[in-house]
Amino acid sequence: MTDCLFCRIASGEIPADIIARSDRALAFRDIEPQAPVHVLVIPIEHYDDVPSVADADPALAGEMLGLAADVARQEGVEASGHRLVANTGEEGGQSVPHAHMHVLGGRALGWPPG
Repeated sequence: MTDCLFCRIASGEIPADIIARSDRALAFRDIEPQAPVHVLVIPIEHYDDVPSVADADPALAGEMLGLAADVARQEGVEASGHRLVANTGEEGGQSVPHAHMHVLGGRALGWPPG
């Protein structure tokens, strides 16, 4: 999808601060961070949202979760705590129609998120 922002990042067309990758997923820093650690984990192949990944390719969904865990360790928030968020759909707050998860940490994260 040539008009998809995250597809363009995954292809290297748009630069990003990539901090980790696996065979089929990529992790990069959010350009508008909501916490000291704010990293996005995306599948390289286009899927509209995380449930679509889970339905079509459970192994890829697991790979994304594993990469998110790697990011938490790498960023030093595994032990102190972090939040993993997958917004889905307009009412769920998904702003980019490409599957992605947010890894947030580095400060106390209250509830509800915000």
